[in-house]
Amino acid sequence: MQTQSAMFMGTKRNIPFSPPDISESEIAEVAAALRSGWITTGPRTKELEKRLADSIGASRVVCLNSATAAEELNLRILGIGEGDEVIVPAYTYTATAAAAIHVGAKVIFIDSQPDSWEMDYDAMEAAITEKTKAIIPVDLGGIMCDYDRIMKAVERKKNLFRPSGQTELGQRIQAALGRVAIIADCAHSLGASRKGKNAGTTSDFASFSFHAVKNLTTAEGGAATWRSIDGIDDEEIYRAYQIYSLHGQSKDALAKTKVGAWEYDIVGPWYKCNMTDLAAAIGLRQLDRYPSLLQTRREIIEKYDKAMDALGVQHLNHYGEGHKSSGHLYLVRVPNIDETQRNAVIGAMGEQGIACNVHYKPLPMMTAYKKLGWDIKDFPNAYAYYHNLISLPLHTKLSDEDVEYIIDSFSASVKQ
Repeated sequence: MQTQSAMFMGTKRNIPFSPPDISESEIAEVAAALRSGWITTGPRTKELEKRLADSIGASRVVCLNSATAAEELNLRILGIGEGDEVIVPAYTYTATAAAAIHVGAKVIFIDSQPDSWEMDYDAMEAAITEKTKAIIPVDLGGIMCDYDRIMKAVERKKNLFRPSGQTELGQRIQAALGRVAIIADCAHSLGASRKGKNAGTTSDFASFSFHAVKNLTTAEGGAATWRSIDGIDDEEIYRAYQIYSLHGQSKDALAKTKVGAWEYDIVGPWYKCNMTDLAAAIGLRQLDRYPSLLQTRREIIEKYDKAMDALGVQHLNHYGEGHKSSGHLYLVRVPNIDETQRNAVIGAMGEQGIACNVHYKPLPMMTAYKKLGWDIKDFPNAYAYYHNLISLPLHTKLSDEDVEYIIDSFSASVKQ
C-alpha cells in the first residue's frame, strides 16, 4: 500500500512562494473606485488611514506608495540628514538601510545576537554616539523586536543626545524626545503584538508594507505612523507627511476640489509617493478579511512547527507567552549544513514545484554595501543565521493538501 508521503511526492504540485490573496470583494471595490471617477489619493485613502489607525491603536496613519517611502519620510519628519548616524541591523532587507542613505545619514550596521535574527542590543547600545539620531529595529517574519530593551538603551544614553534637525519641525521633535528616536520597520508585523502592545505603537515612528507579498496588500503601498509627542500637534505631523509626499504642494487634490479652492503653493521641491484610491480600495477590503487571514496563517504555522520539531529543524517562535506574530514568514534553519547544501535543498524543493526563498542575505554581503566598506566578516552572527536558512511558502492560498505536500517534500529533501 502506498504511503501518504509517497502519494504526495508522486504527484507534483505548483506552489508559489507568496501570491496575493484577492477575493471578489477587493475586485468589486476597485471597480467601484474606477466608476467613482476618483482614482488617485482621495476618500478611500483617507478611510483606509482612519481604519488602520483604529486597528493599530495609533494616533494617526499616513498611507503612501511603499514602506520604503514611509521609512524615508519618517526620517525626514525627524529632520535626520547629513552628519547624522542611524543604527540598523545587518540582518534585514535593503529598504531599511537605503532610507537612511537617501536622507544623507550614515548607516551603522549592528550584528545579530548569537543564534538569532534579532539585533545584538548590547552592541547597539554601545554604538550610540553624539551623532546617533535614530535606531531602526526590524520585526522579522511578523515577530516584534524587544522594544523595551531598545528604549532602555536610548534612555541610558540620552546624556549623549544633542538635538539638531535639518528642518524646523525636526528640530522641535528631536528636542521634545530628548533622546535617540526609535523608528520601527514593521513591514512584516501588521497585526502582531508583544506584551499587549501592537506593532507600530511601541516606537516613536513606524512603517508598514502593503506590497503584493505582504499579509495585507494594496498591490504596492505602505504606511507611516507615530506616537503622539508632547508639545507637537499630530495634525502638524500629518500635514508634513502630506506635503512631503505630494511634491511639496501645500494642498492635495481632494482639498482642491472645493469650489474656488484651486490656489496652492509649493513649499519645497520634494517627492511623489502618495497612495492612490485604487490601491486603498484593495486595502479596505483586505482589512475586512484580515482577522481570518491571520488565523489561517497561524493554523499553517502550527502544522509546520509540529513537523519541524519532529525533524529537529529550528524555526521561528511565532506564538508564545507575551507575544503574537502576524505570521508573515516561516523561516527554518537546517542544522549542520552549509550554503551549498542549503541551496541544494531549495533546488530539490523547486524540482517538486515548491518555491522557497531566503530571508535575508545580510546587507554587508551585498555589492552596494560592500562598496560602502562593509564586510560580512565583521558580522559573524548574521552570517551564521543566514547560511543554513530557508523560507518555506506561507500564505493563505495554501490548501491543507499543499501544506502536507510541502512538509513531505521538505522532509525528504533534508534527509536526502
